[in-house]
Amino acid sequence: MKKWLKRVTPTHKSIIENPHLGLFGTLLHDPNLWHLNRRSVAGAFAVGLFVMYLPVIGHTLIAAGLAIFLRVNLPIAVSLVWISNPITIPPMLYFAYVIGCLVLGLDIEGFNVHFWLDWHNWLEILGPLVLGCLICSIICSVLGYLAIQAIWRWKVLRHLHRRRERQRPESQISTPSSSRQT
Repeated sequence: MKKWLKRVTPTHKSIIENPHLGLFGTLLHDPNLWHLNRRSVAGAFAVGLFVMYLPVIGHTLIAAGLAIFLRVNLPIAVSLVWISNPITIPPMLYFAYVIGCLVLGLDIEGFNVHFWLDWHNWLEILGPLVLGCLICSIICSVLGYLAIQAIWRWKVLRHLHRRRERQRPESQISTPSSSRQT
């Protein structure tokens, strides 16, 4: 898992050279932001998945700020916010709006483009949308954190089991005995 994460996450140099993240200055040199351990990766997933569902502009900066504040893996947290992109954001926000309407007991407006683009309706949908986004953010964050913790633990236990199997002398390895009494 660590090897895969190292391959797919941005490098320390690419993050530091990013002009949008330059405002964090020397804070980016904290080694805890670059560690790949269970706590750091699970925390980064929680941060990235939480920020991903927020209906605000500047996801990357918010995720970077939270990752620095919580001292979790910065590249993973920043990368995960890009799950919400121009293609995925309309269904994500509509889903959040539906969740908000269900919680507040409001009627759900269909996915009519003219309704959604008319700014007169924005105040009507703002409350359920924000509530739904907050609910989805928390759920995604908690599920992401718990999933990474479980996957990481499973991988470590599997690695330990395999190592024990390799270290066990052959005399202790159980083989089916074919002894017959004659």
